Amino acid sequence: MSATVKQLRAFVTVARTRSLAEASAQLHISQPALSVAIRNLENTAGGPLFNRDSRQLALTPEGREFLRRAEQLLHNWDQSLDAIQQRFQLQRGQLSLAAIPAFALNRLPALLAQFHQSHPEINIALEDIVMERVFQAVLEGRAELGISFRPDDLGGLEFVPFERDRFIAVVPAGHPLAARKSLRWSDLASAPFIAMNRGSAVRRWTDGALAGCGRPVHLLCEANQLSTIGQLVKVGLGVSAVPSLCEAQMRDYGLVCLPLSAPVIGQEVGVLLKSRGALSAPARAFLDQVSSQGVDR
Repeated sequence: MSATVKQLRAFVTVARTRSLAEASAQLHISQPALSVAIRNLENTAGGPLFNRDSRQLALTPEGREFLRRAEQLLHNWDQSLDAIQQRFQLQRGQLSLAAIPAFALNRLPALLAQFHQSHPEINIALEDIVMERVFQAVLEGRAELGISFRPDDLGGLEFVPFERDRFIAVVPAGHPLAARKSLRWSDLASAPFIAMNRGSAVRRWTDGALAGCGRPVHLLCEANQLSTIGQLVKVGLGVSAVPSLCEAQMRDYGLVCLPLSAPVIGQEVGVLLKSRGALSAPARAFLDQVSSQGVDR
């Protein structure tokens, strides 16, 4: 049988006060119950910790040696309990996130500012990486939560959607298409088109939409980042289609953003997490915050 924290605390209190009456008052237990706790601890230890032949409860040599160790054990226990309580109360801990750049640049800062205002003691670790690497970061445990479009294959992860994104057209100011109120994918196919790199999810979605236009697409160039695509459109190299997550960013570049249809291409945006295992308190709090603010678009 192992010694319990209650037994250790009883032993230390009696050793310090050298009085069962005073110790029982401090511990708020009866003297008989305190005596039983001490005897059970001595049985576990293998011998007497107090010299009961004297009028006072004096420690035996073994008791004096054990007192130092018991005080250290209780100190470590109290520190550990305090630390875990602070984590559950969101007074300590870390929120580890991975997010696609489109969300990290355009939407995440405001969400993290709100989270920090509510939980100022929580450290935040953020990776802004492409969608495929967000998936791997969560799967491998480098990030507890990932923010991404819904993957084609969840591969054992869970996906919690909080809004729906749709593709929009981006064209330079002054471009003939900029005067329209909305565009079709076939309109984009008639102009030099700037696409995401092959192998990316965004490229698969745009290729699928352009394939149904019934006309050859003039693919001018490819880029690895949506921000780079925006800059290439800005200088007049061509037109493109990007997730509406990027609309504010594209407007900051001076581009014209237009609704895009025929077909409407929409994708869910949400949080990736492991399907097994509980989330930390900071991750749960952030997931609840994002989910409560989610909107359908």
